[in-house]
Amino acid sequence: MKKKKLAFDTEVYLRVQKEAVEERLAKFPGRLYLEFGGKLLDDYHAVRTLPGYEANVKLRLLKSLGRKLGVIYCISAKQLSEGKIRGDWGVGYDEATIRILTDLKNLGLRLEGVAINRYDGEKEADIFERRLKQMGVRVFKRKEIRNYPKNLDLILSSKGYGADEYLKPKSKLVVVWGAGPGAGKLSTCLGQLYHEAKMGIDSGYAKFETFPVWDMPVAHPINLAYEASTADLGDYNLVDPFCKKEKSINYNRDVEAFPIIKRIFGKMLSKNNFARSYSSPTEMGFNRLSAGMMEDKKLREAAKKEINFYLFRYREEFKKGLVEERTLKKMEELLKRAKIKEDYLATVKVARRAAEIKGRKGRKKKTKIYCGAAIELTDGVLVGGKNSTLLHAEAAVLLNVIKYLAEIDDKFDLISASVIKQINQLNKKLGDSSCSLDASETMMALAISARDNPLAKKALECLPKIKGCYMHTTHRPSLADGRLFRKLGLWVSTDGRVV
Repeated sequence: MKKKKLAFDTEVYLRVQKEAVEERLAKFPGRLYLEFGGKLLDDYHAVRTLPGYEANVKLRLLKSLGRKLGVIYCISAKQLSEGKIRGDWGVGYDEATIRILTDLKNLGLRLEGVAINRYDGEKEADIFERRLKQMGVRVFKRKEIRNYPKNLDLILSSKGYGADEYLKPKSKLVVVWGAGPGAGKLSTCLGQLYHEAKMGIDSGYAKFETFPVWDMPVAHPINLAYEASTADLGDYNLVDPFCKKEKSINYNRDVEAFPIIKRIFGKMLSKNNFARSYSSPTEMGFNRLSAGMMEDKKLREAAKKEINFYLFRYREEFKKGLVEERTLKKMEELLKRAKIKEDYLATVKVARRAAEIKGRKGRKKKTKIYCGAAIELTDGVLVGGKNSTLLHAEAAVLLNVIKYLAEIDDKFDLISASVIKQINQLNKKLGDSSCSLDASETMMALAISARDNPLAKKALECLPKIKGCYMHTTHRPSLADGRLFRKLGLWVSTDGRVV
C-alpha cells in the first residue's frame, strides 16, 4: 500500500532543525539560555496549521541532542493576578503551570526552577509561590523594573537585574519557557546572563521560535495563522528591517526589542561572545520549519482553517470579557487578507444547516430550541446532528459519526430509547433546564450499553478515530462536554448561542 504523503514531514524537519541547534550550541563556551517561543509541549496551533506536525516534536528535538539540559519555566505575576486562561486547556495559567511541571517531571526533563516575573506584591503570586515550594520546586521572584526596558543604566545595575534572585542552573543548555506571551522569558534570560557575566561565565542567548516562518512571505496563510493565534496581543508580522543578507519575516515585538537587546549585549557580554554578532532578530533564532513543508496547497488550506477556528475562539472569549473588541476587528481583517469567510470551516455550514432544518420542523411542532452540530473527518466526510427531546445536537453528531466509522446502519440503535428516557427523567427530577442527554452523558450510556450490545461496542472502539477532527456547534457546549471534547482531541468551534 502506497504511503500517504504528508503536508508536513516531522522527521525531515527534526533532522534539519537538530543540526541548526547543534551548530548554535557550539558557539558558546558557557551556558546557552535558549528562549522557547510558543509551546514546548502540546503545540496544537502548529498541529492544526501543519498537518503531519507532531505536538511534542520540540521535546523530541531536545532529547535527541543527548545533552544535559534543564528548564526554567516563567510566569508573570500579572498573569496570575489577572486570571489569564490557557484557551486550549480551558484552565488558568496557574493550573496550566502545575500541569506542565508535572509533565516535565514525567518526561524526564530537569526543572531548574520557576521564575515569577514582574512581581510587585501580588497576593496571587505569593500564594502560587507557596504552592510551588510545597511541591519541592525552586522559585525565584524577579521584580518589576520601572521604565523597563528603556532605562539601561538602571536595568544593568544592582538595583535592576542585580536586585533579582539568581538561579544557578545545573545544566549547560537551559531552555527558558513560559506561560504564554508576557511571561518574561527574555527578561529572565537577560537577568541570568547579567549575573553570570559578573561571575566571569561567558554564557549566551538564542531564541527558538516556530512562528512566524522567517523564509515565507508575510501574507502566506501560515504566517497569517500565527497572527490569528496572537491577535489578542496585537502582534503582527513584518519584514525584518535589520536583516540585510536576505528578506526575512519576523514579528513586531522581536523587531521592537532588538535594538535594546543589542545594546544590552554590547554592555554586558564579553567582546568575543557570539551573541554580540547578531545583526537582526532573525539571526537570534534558527528556525528550520520550512524544511518539513511538503505540500503548500494543503498547508495553505489548513492555515486558513486555523484562522477561522481562532475567530470563533475569540468571539467566545470576548463574551467572557477575556479579550477586547479590537481582537475581533483584527480577526475580521485577517479573514479578508486570507480571502476567506467565517464559514470556511466546512463544519460551520453543516451545523447551521442542521439547526435550520430542525427549526423548520420544530416550528410545526412548536419546539423552542433548534441546535445543530457537525464533525469533519480526516478524509473530508462531513457528519451532522441536531437536537431532539432525547439528545443534545453534540451527542447526536457523536453517535452519528461513530456509526459511520463503524459502518453501522442508521436503523440500528446504539443505546436503547428506554435507557435514554431513564436518564432524561433523572435529569428532570434533578431540575436540569434541559432533560435531553448531553454528549458526556451519552458516551457514558454508550459505554454501559457496550457490555451487552456488540454494535455499541464496535462503535465505541471508533472514538479514537475522531482525534484531530474539527467540530462546530451552533450552541455553547456544556462544561462537561467541553472537557469530553478536549479528551477526545476534537477542535471545537461554536456560534455560542445559549440554550
